[in-house]
Amino acid sequence: MAQSEEKSEHFPSIADVVDKTHAGDEDTSARPLEEIESLCMQCGEQGVTRMMLTSIPFFREVIVMSFRCEHCGHSNNEIQSAGKIRSEGTIYTVKVLNRGDLDRQLIRSEACSINIPEFQLVLPPSRGQLTTVEGLLRDIIADLSVQQPLRRIQDENAYTKIQEIIDGLKEIIDDDDDDDEGKDKHEKRELSNEDPVTRAITITLDDPSGNSFLEFVGSMSDLKWNMRTYERSVEQNQQLGLASPTEDAEENAADEAEQKIEGLNEEVFEFPGICSRCGRPLVTRMKKVSIPYFKDTLIMSTNCEECGYRDNEIKSGSAISELGKKITLNVEDRDDLSRDILKSDTSGLSIPEIDLVLHPGTLGGRFTTLEGILNQVYEELTEKVFNAGDSGVIDVDDRAEFQEFLRKLKQVMNAEIPFTLILDDPMANSHIQNLYAPDPDPNMEIVTYERTWQQNEDLGLNDMNVESYGGDDTKDGDIKS
Repeated sequence: MAQSEEKSEHFPSIADVVDKTHAGDEDTSARPLEEIESLCMQCGEQGVTRMMLTSIPFFREVIVMSFRCEHCGHSNNEIQSAGKIRSEGTIYTVKVLNRGDLDRQLIRSEACSINIPEFQLVLPPSRGQLTTVEGLLRDIIADLSVQQPLRRIQDENAYTKIQEIIDGLKEIIDDDDDDDEGKDKHEKRELSNEDPVTRAITITLDDPSGNSFLEFVGSMSDLKWNMRTYERSVEQNQQLGLASPTEDAEENAADEAEQKIEGLNEEVFEFPGICSRCGRPLVTRMKKVSIPYFKDTLIMSTNCEECGYRDNEIKSGSAISELGKKITLNVEDRDDLSRDILKSDTSGLSIPEIDLVLHPGTLGGRFTTLEGILNQVYEELTEKVFNAGDSGVIDVDDRAEFQEFLRKLKQVMNAEIPFTLILDDPMANSHIQNLYAPDPDPNMEIVTYERTWQQNEDLGLNDMNVESYGGDDTKDGDIKS
């Protein structure tokens, strides 16, 4: 707690910095800025570097630096992370579809590269920067335009290709020339954040240090925003100064092999199909996911762009287990609701405290959180049990009893009462996140057991033949003519 207060004191939020700056308009010593005289690299005179410590919401603490020389007018700004390098690299992706997306805040560290595939444009790692998407595009336009007059004389082909990129970026940010006047400029001022851009683009930030950031709108469920993390390679660790350049050759080879395997796991497979709701063609996507301290699984997602139908399913990506598995979790507070849970289609789910029993196959395979699966159970029961078919003829007492059950289920969903969650999976393909991994979880009990003959029969394992596919056993020495 004391460490958190100390951080907030040295790295106040941007809103607090603005308030302190306004309060210190008369007294410059009260402003939250540090000013240092620095040498201007353009004219050789003394300029001023201003430094500000602040924190970015949903990100981390940063140092914003700005330099200006009053002699020649040269200015520059830079941003550096004030925290440690993260254990994993990050990749941020955002779809720029309307003008509001141009206002998203963007933080670029010194190790971050930027990719805009629509223009086949890749920006290598450069100085740190705190800007917006529109500011980034304007900087790209300015940097590419500097040498254009010279390129037009020396290499007209390169000039033409670069000019196409500049014109395309200007269209996106609606950057009119200075000599445009009248109606066009008036219409430009009338544009709102909901207006679409003239050309949709995708911006990807790839930062091995994990110290870059691209703002989401509303929450992390923003459909136009995505973030994922990845393990750094040995080469990336060397570039960040985290590993010696004289790494053992065998270690490098092993790392490359591991990266190759991980690359295969990152591949998304697509299968054409027919929508079960509207009968039109759709695409089902499948991806292999490795769950820590568990096993590989296959996640399949179906999305129909015509009628909006969506479905997802999860399957085991490993061999059939010899034993079944029963997981019992004692839920005591809301923190337990955030646990990841993998419920396979062969697993049953029960909560004895409210007499909830879901048989294998109910809800299908699901990979979500405990809170998420309880919400799905509640929605399925409320929408389908009493709101479908001839529900109007249900006995009044039964309806009252069911409403009482829903009330208890609501309490369980909010962790208002302690309860026990039981996953019983004969195939051992279900999993609940262990918050204490790799140590045992004191609130969770895992028991393995041998499947009964009936369970093997229901799963189709009794008739499964894995040897002597031809059906004839040939003894040693026998000759079959």
